[in-house]
Amino acid sequence: MKQSEIKELSVEDLKDKMADLQKKHADLKMAHAVTPLENPLQLRQVKRTVARLATELTKRENQ
Repeated sequence: MKQSEIKELSVEDLKDKMADLQKKHADLKMAHAVTPLENPLQLRQVKRTVARLATELTKRENQ
């Protein structure tokens, strides 16, 4: 998810999306611990997207 797409989302959408991606990240980590993932870069990608969403939420709260 690109930064331009994140900026267009509402605060509620950001929170929902972030919760979904955090759950996905936890599931991917668990799956990777049991058996190696086919594409382990998914972990990094999801983690960074969660960070982008959190940054945007903090930015909006501080304004």
